[in-house]
Amino acid sequence: MPVKRRLLSISTLYPAATRPGFGRFVARQMEALAARGDWDVTVINPIGLPPAPFSAMGRYKPLAAIPSEATGGPASVYHPRFLLVPGLSGRFNPWAITRAVLPLARRLHCEAPFDLVDAQFFYPDGPAAADVAAALGLPHAIKARGSDIHLWGDRAAALLQMRRAAHSASAVLAVSGALARDMEALGIAPPAGISVHYTGLDHARFQPMPRAEARAQLAASLPALALRPADRLAVCVGALIAIKGQALAIEALTSLPGDIQLALAGTGADEAALRAKAAAHGVSSRVHFLGGVGHETLPVLLSAADVMVLPSEREGLANAWIEALACGAPLVIPPVGGAPEVVDCPAAGRLAERTPAAIAAAIAEILAAPPAQADVASSAARFSWDANAEALAQIYEKAAHP
Repeated sequence: MPVKRRLLSISTLYPAATRPGFGRFVARQMEALAARGDWDVTVINPIGLPPAPFSAMGRYKPLAAIPSEATGGPASVYHPRFLLVPGLSGRFNPWAITRAVLPLARRLHCEAPFDLVDAQFFYPDGPAAADVAAALGLPHAIKARGSDIHLWGDRAAALLQMRRAAHSASAVLAVSGALARDMEALGIAPPAGISVHYTGLDHARFQPMPRAEARAQLAASLPALALRPADRLAVCVGALIAIKGQALAIEALTSLPGDIQLALAGTGADEAALRAKAAAHGVSSRVHFLGGVGHETLPVLLSAADVMVLPSEREGLANAWIEALACGAPLVIPPVGGAPEVVDCPAAGRLAERTPAAIAAAIAEILAAPPAQADVASSAARFSWDANAEALAQIYEKAAHP
């Protein structure tokens, strides 16, 4: 019988009681790995909080309420706190995380030794995982997801720390080939190279529902989205922040027929500005702000969509892309990150530059000859959590014995 390995995963991206949707894709990956039976998974999810009394105020109050540990599930999860100074402590966060995590990691390692330490986000998690692994005398692995590289790679202090962590790693992973190439250009790669590790997908949850049936369900669950029988629906799933490009989608709507509606699923700081933009362009009645869409409603929304548009400035390989395809919604996305690796056939959608005109043209082209939902969904068949976990187990088995 194969020896069961033990993984210590350090991830600032992870769900908790007061933020169940935060980093859900990381949790799903860790749970899928644990479910295989050949890896026992322990997650340390450090929570950054400012000094008291600020940690009990505003947006930090729900974080302060997160319990210190949540055991009993597929993976044991711990939530130690580290000191965070918003806007100032970025370059020091790896050190602060290491300081908070190491005592707990030492205790857990003494109780039942680990074989490998990993990080599920490259910064600040990666340098912290490298230091924790060195202190425990263990190999480490780091996964890059996109914004960690593209944002922090432009900052000299963070880039130096990421390079050091990568060069000492037994495995470095990236969510797409394009991201791996970006990392190599920045020197964030070990001598052995980077493994491309695609995201997974829950096909039992994300699968096509007949569009008419999905729209009938939405009429009850999302009354803010009022569709007429002949309307066609473009859906944009993502936080309402500038880099996601919803403003471009709103501008594109102005040159599309009036029966095309745009639904924005997400919350964020740009909501007021996006509402103002819709009003300024005379399309307020066609732009529907749905807020945060629940875990069970999202597949229904995506099945109801004729197209999913997400004009992001940068992505690694967005889970939202794969989820939309699996529900039969073709994509209109820019050629950023792993987009060409996902939109690799006409049924999967179109790659469009980040201009309103290009986005509108791509939407119009898809709607003029819409692909069958089943054909769109088949383009996402290669993504699954079982495949994700199998690939991860193979990479980590080698990394645990470099």
